[in-house]
Amino acid sequence: MGKYHVPVMLSECLDGLHIKPDGIIVDTTFGGGGHSNAILKKLGKKGKLIAFDQDEDAKNNLPNDDERFVFIDQNFEFIKTHLKYQDLLPVDGILADLGVSSHQFDTDERGFSYRFDDAELDMRMNQSSSLTAKKVLNEYSETELADVFYQYGELKNSRAIAKQIVNQRSKNSINTTGDLKTVLNSFAPKFKDYKFWSQVFQALRIEVNHELDVLKSLLLQSKDVLKTNGRLVIMSYHSLEDRLVKNFINTGNFNGEPEKDFYGNIIRPFNPVTRKAITPSEEELEKNPRSRSAKLRVAERI
Repeated sequence: MGKYHVPVMLSECLDGLHIKPDGIIVDTTFGGGGHSNAILKKLGKKGKLIAFDQDEDAKNNLPNDDERFVFIDQNFEFIKTHLKYQDLLPVDGILADLGVSSHQFDTDERGFSYRFDDAELDMRMNQSSSLTAKKVLNEYSETELADVFYQYGELKNSRAIAKQIVNQRSKNSINTTGDLKTVLNSFAPKFKDYKFWSQVFQALRIEVNHELDVLKSLLLQSKDVLKTNGRLVIMSYHSLEDRLVKNFINTGNFNGEPEKDFYGNIIRPFNPVTRKAITPSEEELEKNPRSRSAKLRVAERI
């Protein structure tokens, strides 16, 4: 199970959740079950863990604990509806590890990594979804492509990148990682090409999975799903996600502009438990280099 995905900042996540033995905890991103198994160890006989994951492969890692564990094979976008249906509202804690699992990165046919040239450009977290990275690259208009690379990859030359893709796909469709790298090779800076490819692939992945919209949906629902003093623990891996989480926790909205009441107090549903984002220790970075971009934020429902 450890090979599927090494859980990042495990003890920090558990501390942030402040687990009570009879608590109800939601792990919105089950993956390899690393965080979930550790949460179950902290829960008593009356505790409950609800885990979400839309990835079919995650089902191979489910714990054998029917009394305390509920698995929902869906995206966490409609968390409130699912928990209401299961009669499990309100809950004591929500954990979201927003990263792509090591398993997804290392399975070449999933197309998440730029390391496998023959990999089909897929990138779907939910394998029954119809939108793939291949479809985005071959069917989006030049303007739509430029927006995707600018907004989600933060690439300043997004228009030139989009133009190149549209020019090349009129000759040959872009089907594999290798095809895409050939088309955009001239844009990848020497010695820093890994950063460029990371941004390109991040942009496509966010678009394919509507990741930012889904995150916003989770944050907005979390205030209705959590009990008073319930904990929200979110780990993000790039600035676009972290900014949304930080703004929402600090101000109750996504633009980061605080609204104040008559007495000058900020109107928000959460109090930040930690002033700054928690980052991995040196020891963890050595053991798991993929954790280097992780930022963990913890908040408490007011």
